[in-house]
Amino acid sequence: MEANNNGCCIRPWFLMLLVVLKLSFIASLADAETHYRDFVVQQTPVKRLCRTHNIITVNGQFPGPTLAVRNGDTLVIKVTNRARYNVTLHWHGIRQMRTPWADGPEYVTQCPIKPGATYTYRFTIENQEGTLWWHAHSRWLRATVYGALIIFPKSGSSYPFPKPNVEAPIILGEWWDRNIIDVMRQAIFTGAAPNVSDAYTINGQPGDLYRCSSKGTTKISVKSGDRVLLRVINAALNQQLFFSVANHKLTVVEADAAYLKPFTSRVIMVGPGQTTNVLLTADQPPARYYMAASAYATAQNAPFDNTTTTAILEYQNSRSGSSSSPVLPQLPAFNDTATVTAFTSQMRSIPSNAKVPTKIDHSLFFTVGLGFVNCAPGPRCQGPNNTRFAARVFTTDFPPVPPVKFDYTGNVSRALWQPRFGTKLYKLKFDSNVQIVLQDTAIFSTEDHPIHLHGYHFFVVGQGFGNFNPQTDTSKFNLVDPPVRNTIDVPVVWAVIRFVLIIQVR
Repeated sequence: MEANNNGCCIRPWFLMLLVVLKLSFIASLADAETHYRDFVVQQTPVKRLCRTHNIITVNGQFPGPTLAVRNGDTLVIKVTNRARYNVTLHWHGIRQMRTPWADGPEYVTQCPIKPGATYTYRFTIENQEGTLWWHAHSRWLRATVYGALIIFPKSGSSYPFPKPNVEAPIILGEWWDRNIIDVMRQAIFTGAAPNVSDAYTINGQPGDLYRCSSKGTTKISVKSGDRVLLRVINAALNQQLFFSVANHKLTVVEADAAYLKPFTSRVIMVGPGQTTNVLLTADQPPARYYMAASAYATAQNAPFDNTTTTAILEYQNSRSGSSSSPVLPQLPAFNDTATVTAFTSQMRSIPSNAKVPTKIDHSLFFTVGLGFVNCAPGPRCQGPNNTRFAARVFTTDFPPVPPVKFDYTGNVSRALWQPRFGTKLYKLKFDSNVQIVLQDTAIFSTEDHPIHLHGYHFFVVGQGFGNFNPQTDTSKFNLVDPPVRNTIDVPVVWAVIRFVLIIQVR
């Protein structure tokens, strides 16, 4: 037994424990890698739907490069902007521990990267595994500037589900048959809703059901008996999407880089910005099967892209040169909220050290919906009933509850359609527990709204229909194993999330 300078005794077993812990820490650092990448943002000619457009890409690729790393690795990404627009990149879902300036929102955590300029992002993956993605965070450039960000378990660790033989990112996107910045500018000028997309895409390709597209259709090759992990990412600007694979069951194992208790489904719904990992077994007769995605659209009387994108799951031992068409899955109707509710209600997180906060320091109630600004009839006043669409919130007096209470999902008075102008923030204290009720409204129409918490994650403790009632709905919260997400698709018509404002270490 040894004594320290204060005369206290230090037991040999304790010294041994310290040595073991230190060696384990050094070993974990030794396993971690630093990945250096060069991203060049540039204009690239790309042909889709029979026409060639000069779109903005990274390294001339559409979608952009896939980043594949392990939990604990560091990414150093040098971005050079050779395009004609300002740009930033956002690493969607990465928990930016002590590196908030690397998050990427233009004019929030950084100034934009001007044409001809360079900026380097550096951040470390801490206690995250699964599928995320990256995308431009300037204007609408993320319509074509995006890619997968795959985080594998640390060396020596494994998935909490059977190891797949085949893994493939499935990135769902939207395609406009014109310059996407022109689409955005037209909407800003007219005050009306933007033109809907002309096609959906899987890994940048519209698929067989669109004109001039069958030669480029995405194909995933498998062998009979393969266990396949599809990493499904919704990179659409603002469209929820159903996804299914003909004649194959999907086992959902992860969402937004957080593992789930596995459950099976014939179809999944992925909101904009969300990711979902699914396993399937290649157990069908050798052939070709369509993977397909189409819109889930809940806004009443609002236009949407009602087309279907496809890719092909192709068995290697299917008949060579077979001319038979692939089997097409049966996707739900565009407004099938019952299917979406049944799907999302099955999501349960696996046990972890992250605990759902039960003592709430900040209880907030946010209404979500469209705003309309009255305007004089003319070319800049083309929204519904002589209005312009309006939305945007930042001052530090953002209200914790709606300034005016009303029947949020009923027949909303036209007097409440026009929002107050302001840029407001709500301040939260470090190390506090936060609950936010996200209440959809029937201003113009109820619809699903994607909301993303940058650089962090949250527990989805409850969802429901109608107006949230704290007296009756709170008792239904899941405080045991709620799903952990970074993006919530606020449903028709409310969702409740909770999170803790600390740096979480598992």
